[in-house]
Amino acid sequence: MHTHFGNEIWHQAAAFALRYEVFVLEQGIALQDEFDELDTNDRNYFVVYENSLAVATIRYQKKDEQTIQPDRFCVRKEYRGQGIGKQLLLLLEETAVKEGYLFSTLSAEKTALTFYEALNYSVNSEEYLEDGLLCVEMIKKISS
Repeated sequence: MHTHFGNEIWHQAAAFALRYEVFVLEQGIALQDEFDELDTNDRNYFVVYENSLAVATIRYQKKDEQTIQPDRFCVRKEYRGQGIGKQLLLLLEETAVKEGYLFSTLSAEKTALTFYEALNYSVNSEEYLEDGLLCVEMIKKISS
């Protein structure tokens, strides 16, 4: 397996195809909600590939001068539980630290709380609905 970070059209297509499979088909999120104004031609995505199969993806954007906001994070169903998601999120955080960010904040589905808590994220909000799913905001200090 290898990870690529970039905005090439083939790479974006792989990220979108995986997001469509996981979020739209598996979780029932509306197509119009999943693909939004942040999915621009110059947006960079992290994608983990096994040969040419996208098995995990995540994107992020700047929330403020000190904080990044990872989102659209998913792992193909048959690849879950192997540590791929953990490695991908840690790689994103490492990249963000190099770019000067101190914090990472994200919207976590309630079903994923233990995953994020194991990576030192803390709940930072009340529960809310996002795209029909129960979520909470979580935050982590990524730089010392």
